[in-house]
This record gives sequence, structure tokens and C-alpha cells, in this order.
Amino acid sequence: MSSPRIDKRDRSPSQRADAPHASSRRAVLAAAASAAGGIAAAMATSPSTNAQAAPVPAADIWSGEYWAIKQRAGAEIRLALYRKRLGAPAPGEASRPVLFLVHGSSISARPSFDLSVPGHGEYSLMNVFAGYGFDVWTMDHENYGSSSRTESNSDIASGVEDLRAAVPIVARETGRSQFHFLGESSGALRAGAFAMVAPERVGRLALSAFTWTGRGSPTLAKRGEALAFFRANIRRPRDRDMVRSIFTRDKPGTSDPAVPEALADAELAFGDTIPTGTYLDMTANLPLVDPTRSRHRCC
Repeated sequence: MSSPRIDKRDRSPSQRADAPHASSRRAVLAAAASAAGGIAAAMATSPSTNAQAAPVPAADIWSGEYWAIKQRAGAEIRLALYRKRLGAPAPGEASRPVLFLVHGSSISARPSFDLSVPGHGEYSLMNVFAGYGFDVWTMDHENYGSSSRTESNSDIASGVEDLRAAVPIVARETGRSQFHFLGESSGALRAGAFAMVAPERVGRLALSAFTWTGRGSPTLAKRGEALAFFRANIRRPRDRDMVRSIFTRDKPGTSDPAVPEALADAELAFGDTIPTGTYLDMTANLPLVDPTRSRHRCC
């Protein structure tokens, strides 16, 4: 098991993840916002929850950045965490409900959940949930975004250890020991697997584009044609055309063309390859989450 160490980054203003059956990023946002509304409504009796649906001016949203340190074989693996909420934290204030967003296989945390597409509406789930009154967190998993590059393929089990390393920082900064989790695609696998091993840390569990057994999935069947490659390599190519394909492979024409371009601009800053581990897990190792072992309400 990893031994987490807390280390904080300088705070600064911050800025769709892959899903086998997603039709458009705006549809994902709408569904996630609906889920947020349900969570917020369920917690409406809490004085620390300010549930609201109206857009919040960007100037009212505070952001912070932190590091978690995961230990493996004597090496330190640095994991970048990002946080958004209404207003800066203040000493003595009541804690707010915490939502942790878990990214998928091909896109790191900020482009997945905090994307900016000027002139094309709101595409930041972090902003949306912050507007509901949540203290919102996300993280670049090992070998993604700003986190450490290693010789690991960053499979689902590795993602669970990333979450283990992150939760002490979130608990320290928010004053809460239990958080709500929203995972998308392979992020849903990470979040579901984490809930199985650390149920005391998980309140509500929302799984978007969740792949349980994979049976009958055309996307996974096509992906499985590259199984030998995923077994033999720790990274796979991920260029602009691949990012665009996230929006066109199921129902072309359902997404604003500006969104995949903005997503590619944000994500390709981290390079043109991405880990193979979650693809290997989704094509060869499902199921990884056992719903009978979870006590959480899932949606």
C-alpha cells in the first residue's frame, strides 16, 4: 500500500474525458449537473451546502493547487491535485460538501473537468459544482497531466493508490473525512474500485460511462483488437485526431466543433502519448468493480 505524504503547491488560478458510450460533452455536462443537483438536493438540509443552479461569475470561484506524494519501491511519485470552490477558504468557516472528480483514460484532470472554451458556454464541471456549493477537487493520475512520469502503465489498481494518496490532503484542507466521488469512463472504474477498498472515505458515488463487464460494447470490441499492443507497451499514441474521435465515434455532429479543438489544445500540452493500463484493464480484465461489495448509492 502507498504511504501518502502531504505537500502543498503554490496556489494559482486554474483552467471531456474519454467515455466508451458518450454522445457529446454538453450531454455529459448536463447529466453530471443533474446528478450534482440530486446530490445537492439530498444535502439541502445541511447549513454548509449552498445548492444553486444559476451560473456563478468566474471571479467568485477560488482555485488552489496541491501535491500528493505516492511511494512505490522507495520512489516518490508526485500527483497534482486541483481545487475549486466559491470564495477562498477562511479560518473557522463551516466545511462544505466535497466532490472529487476522477478522470478517464485519455484526458487528464483539468481538460476533463475544468475546460475553458471562450464564447461557447460553460464546459467546466468544477465551476458548475462549485456553483452548487461544493468544495470540488480533481487529480492528474500517475503519468497524466502534471503528475510524475514513471515506467508504470497506470492501470486501475494504480489509480486506486493515487486516490489513497490524495484523500489525506483533501481531508486536511476541507475538514471532511468523507467525500462524494464522480468518475467518468475508466475514472468510474477507479472510483468504484476505490470505494470497495476505502468505503469509509466515500459518501455518494456517481459513475458516468461506467464499464462493468464490457460485454456488447462496440468501442471495447474495437479497442480489443490492440490488446497485444497494450500488453507490450506502457504508453499509446494520443494525437489531435484521437481527441477529436472522442466526439465523433458514436454520434457525429452532436458536439460543438470548438470543444474538441479546445480540449486537444489543453491536453496535448502534456504530450502525444498516454498510458495503456486502463485500456488493458477494460479489454482484458473486466469486471474490476463488484457492486455487491459497495454500500454506496450509485448513479
